[in-house]
Amino acid sequence: MADTVEMQTLHMITADPRRTPTFTLFADPNYFLFHGAPDCTSPCVTELPGFAWNHGDVQPEIVTTWLGMVGPGIDQIGVDSTTWSDHTDIRPTLMVLLGLKDDYGHDGRALTEDLSGWARPAATKKSNGYITVAQMYKQINAAVGKFGLATLQASTRAIESGSASDDSTYTSLENQLAALTHDRDTLAHQMIALLEGAEFDGNAIDQRTAQALVAQGQALIARANALAQ
Repeated sequence: MADTVEMQTLHMITADPRRTPTFTLFADPNYFLFHGAPDCTSPCVTELPGFAWNHGDVQPEIVTTWLGMVGPGIDQIGVDSTTWSDHTDIRPTLMVLLGLKDDYGHDGRALTEDLSGWARPAATKKSNGYITVAQMYKQINAAVGKFGLATLQASTRAIESGSASDDSTYTSLENQLAALTHDRDTLAHQMIALLEGAEFDGNAIDQRTAQALVAQGQALIARANALAQ
């Protein structure tokens, strides 16, 4: 369960407040959620034997998708089951392949592990720190990365803790979630600036910088996991 604090963590807050819900429930993947009466006197959830796995959940059965890439510059390695990515990575990957550059920053990073030869910028190769920073960036910034899933558990814990007479646990957890999100955003902005510099400007990330950023990312995930427990 996520209220507006956790939805900020999961990048669910838009520029239009009218499009932002006050509360989001992520269901068991075997159930189908739909609009019902405000008090659910008419059903709001059902289990259909012919159809399950509704969109909008966070389990691997829901959020594991695939991207097919073929053509000049694509490495012919078959199925890549090791590179962690999500939809935000598609556009920067296309821009790198096409030799183009947007005039704005991306939320994702180029999937250079699946590029070869001329198509893979030299600054993103394994000898530099690009890959380690890119992998950690996804885990702290993607909605269903390690950080996002841990904070969602913490959010659920906070919402479940409240009572009519005492909201102190809820308030404490929500404040800690907000602080975590602030620290995550700060680190993610540093990472994506370096990643885009490597992808589009040829600026390699040195190993010392990469190791420091990864260590900060690991610490953030550890804090989120502790809060979830």
